[in-house]
Amino acid sequence: SMQTSGSKPCSCPSLKLREVASMYFTMIAVFLVILVVALQGLVPRGNDFPYKVPLDPQGLLELSWNVSYPEQAVNFQLLIKDLRFGLLFGMSDRGEFENADLAVLWSDGHNSYFGDAWSDAKGQLHMDSQQDYQLLGARKAPEGLYLLFRRPFSTCDPKDYLIEDGTVHLIYGILEKPVHSLQAINISAIHGGLQRVQLLKPNITIPELPSDMKTMEITAPDVVIPSQETTYWCYMAELPEDFPKHHIIMYEPVITAGNEALVHHMEVFQCAAEFDSFPHYNGPCDSKMKPDRLNYCRHVLAAWAMGAQAFYYPEEAGLAFGGPGSSRYLRLEIHYHNPLVFKGRRDSSGIRLYYTATLRRHDAGIMELGLVYTPVMAIPPGEDSFILTGYCTDKCTQLALPAAGIRIFASQLHTHLAGRKVVTVLSRDGRERQVVNSDGHYSPHFQEIRMLKEVVAVFPGDELITTCTYNTEDRSRATVGGFGILEEMCVNYVHYYPQTQLELCKSAVDPGYLHRYFNLVNRFNDEEVCMCPQVSVPQQFFSIPWNSFNRDVLKSLYAFAPISMHCNKSSAVRFPGEWEKQPLPTITERLREPVPHCPPPPGSQPAAPVPLNLGKLRR
Repeated sequence: SMQTSGSKPCSCPSLKLREVASMYFTMIAVFLVILVVALQGLVPRGNDFPYKVPLDPQGLLELSWNVSYPEQAVNFQLLIKDLRFGLLFGMSDRGEFENADLAVLWSDGHNSYFGDAWSDAKGQLHMDSQQDYQLLGARKAPEGLYLLFRRPFSTCDPKDYLIEDGTVHLIYGILEKPVHSLQAINISAIHGGLQRVQLLKPNITIPELPSDMKTMEITAPDVVIPSQETTYWCYMAELPEDFPKHHIIMYEPVITAGNEALVHHMEVFQCAAEFDSFPHYNGPCDSKMKPDRLNYCRHVLAAWAMGAQAFYYPEEAGLAFGGPGSSRYLRLEIHYHNPLVFKGRRDSSGIRLYYTATLRRHDAGIMELGLVYTPVMAIPPGEDSFILTGYCTDKCTQLALPAAGIRIFASQLHTHLAGRKVVTVLSRDGRERQVVNSDGHYSPHFQEIRMLKEVVAVFPGDELITTCTYNTEDRSRATVGGFGILEEMCVNYVHYYPQTQLELCKSAVDPGYLHRYFNLVNRFNDEEVCMCPQVSVPQQFFSIPWNSFNRDVLKSLYAFAPISMHCNKSSAVRFPGEWEKQPLPTITERLREPVPHCPPPPGSQPAAPVPLNLGKLRR
């Protein structure tokens, strides 16, 4: 518009607005250029992001991160080796793409944008009104594009995922075509997947390592990974003859280069000392050719899962191996996850043990908490969250623990396929005192030994209560406790020092009370549940008609009936005492649920995506 010369100022303010707007956008553009230029020089050093995991099976997306406990935030670095037209990265309850919390990078082919989004129950994407994934920058490098962003643990935004201790299901998706808006992204058409990690790693100080430390690698002997999605591979290794007692003080994974996305988890077990020898074996763990004796190699020496770092023992303790009363035979078990069914890949992955002949003050021990492996504990079919609880009672700890107590420093939770949550709580004088380990998004496909944020002291007379939550919505008959993969377990293997004789402190419902339950069901229902003694407990559970009455009475039974306690020295020998029909521990005071800490919202900026200067993107 033209302004006429004269004393009267132009009444239309559009020019000023336009000038301001153009200055504003020029500033933003300059800022973005500065940001991108600054980020070119901001090459993060490897140790800035100590944790790393491949997201997809091909290894095209590599996630690194660090955790800032003072700021209660996680900093992410995502390396995208083949960008295409953007990607989705986020978190959800169990790895679904619906009801997910997402950071999205997308391009229309010319311009690129980054924003915090969420998906609804139908999988439709929406820009989040509160932008909590904060973009720190993007940087092109020969190996791909680095995207840096951060996210507080808790945002108090109902559309956001709360990052907690334990397992986090990360999801990713690659955009193969340009999109004109966030809403235009069709989740069902996206090539994506999930990866499980423990995001909130404990911030422990690494103990000083001794000068006489030696290493030993227990690795697969150049095996060909089978061309199928899931393989458990077993390999038998041997310690040298007359290997004296040593302490393992740390261990770490050894992964064949190029197989980082295929090696899902690994464990090293020591065999039972009562056998003089074990057969050599190198093959699938479920093969008919596997010798039965390998089932006696169950004492865990080391366990690693994807995304885990090196595992350190506290400086006053080490895990004993070698010497008299200790088997020379070890079994390495590797879980290969090969969904793209690569053929002919060779692998020599395994675990590197660091050990010392200078024994530390204490031997570390492993104790099993939770439920005994028995069919008397069962879960009805069609349950979305059925709870079973296993007890380590005050009577057992009073008898078996030293007066000075024990210190738990690590824990490995374990269930079979229906497990969804696991928690162990320490209770003293009927009052819950402390969570030993908790995983609210537990997955049976991701089991690792986790170092605890703080060491938990357990004294004689304390109780350790382990609760597992199960989902059996996909099952049509009862799931009973046992060793089979379709049976269930509820276990917490706690790692502690000093080692005691107590190897197992677990419970199950009293069988006599369960028998009364079957009698009651029999009387209440027209359908006969055969109560004949020759019918096994699983058979009785399988024949119950699962109406709401039978479900609720079983829940009530487990919540009040006396228990049979297993307070055991080695796998079968109980400490002397009366362990049957024991009363359930009474809890008079529960721990309070932690209240999420909410950071101040990041200013009142509108929910708009951040433009990124990535140049023109091509297929």
